[in-house]
Amino acid sequence: METLNYRFEGGRRLLTGMPQLVGVVGSGNLEILIEPAHLKGACEIEVRTAAVGFGATWQAVMADFHARWSLADARVSVNDMGATPAVVSLRLDQAVESIANLPGGAP
Repeated sequence: METLNYRFEGGRRLLTGMPQLVGVVGSGNLEILIEPAHLKGACEIEVRTAAVGFGATWQAVMADFHARWSLADARVSVNDMGATPAVVSLRLDQAVESIANLPGGAP
């Protein structure tokens, strides 16, 4: 297992709902917990993954996620069992949509 931590500053979108859990780690996929947190406007992401050695890929996926959603005061926890980057991105979007109550789910 590998643990990766990311912090993005300068987010503009605050989360409005209760913490949400999406996905199922036991399916060979991943689960994501997303929750509001007092982080001085930052978004913190912790990734625990069974796929060791893919830090650059995770960095790219998380940077893309932050560019799309620009979350502020948000904590995201990812438990991964080898999901592809496309699945990770879809689950991250699903997590934000579940907590932010956005019309049409658009960023």
